[in-house]
Amino acid sequence: MTSFRALVGTVFLSAIVFQSCLVHGNFYSDTYFNWGAKHAYIFGDGDDLNLVLDQSAGSGVQSHKSYLFGSIELLIKLVPGNSAGTVTAYYLSSTGDYHDEIDFEFLGNSTGEPYTMHTNIFTQGKGNREQQFKLWFDPTADFHNYTIHWNPTAVVWYVDSIPIRVYRNYKSEGIGFPDEQGMQVYSSLWNADNWATRGGLVKIDWTGAPFRAELVNGTGPLAFSNVPILTEANWWTSPDYMQLSSDQQWKLKWVRDNYMIYNYCTDYERFHWQMAPECSKPQY
Repeated sequence: MTSFRALVGTVFLSAIVFQSCLVHGNFYSDTYFNWGAKHAYIFGDGDDLNLVLDQSAGSGVQSHKSYLFGSIELLIKLVPGNSAGTVTAYYLSSTGDYHDEIDFEFLGNSTGEPYTMHTNIFTQGKGNREQQFKLWFDPTADFHNYTIHWNPTAVVWYVDSIPIRVYRNYKSEGIGFPDEQGMQVYSSLWNADNWATRGGLVKIDWTGAPFRAELVNGTGPLAFSNVPILTEANWWTSPDYMQLSSDQQWKLKWVRDNYMIYNYCTDYERFHWQMAPECSKPQY
């Protein structure tokens, strides 16, 4: 087990704030430690960040600024071996009781078992929109691209440019959508063994601690042409438009048919057959 490296990644941050604006992230200038600072440090030119989890605490950072619409992209290599009970996360979130949030979380597992990729979205403080996937590759063997794109029309989660989930804006029909609150960018490494691995049945093996998360920032701003996700090239000039191509729709279906392991829209027992209204709407 490689206990000293829970995640190795390359991070690119870009955002649109009412007008087109590419922002290249720097950990020194753009983020601060919101908890567990004694475990973590930024080094180099601000492009490198280490987060640490041990028996005393985990650690996390958040951006100084909030963004209304934009993109966050990480290249991540997850820890091999026994990572059960740990969660490596990055997400967007506003604050307050009625916050909005868009999540990517990677739930560790016992040695040899696959990671669970957990996604969720909150609108005005309401969540319970979880979808989970088993990855179709070994996320500990190499870097892979995990991206959230968010504009006034939709939120789309991508893995290696393959869309895995779409949440579209049906706010005109009374369905919540995150389009009013700016959100900050967060990344953290923490102990979630009360729920993360088999519903909390498998606890962290602390003999492998400290678990470390290493993030390495990129050397230039993200260009969307490098990640061909849209059928239109003018995403920045027409932020209300986000449509998947036919090929992307096929890939979306392929992932969901073969690798989705939980979908709130089909958990009838949990919601007593009172399903969320967006579950009956097209999401691609």
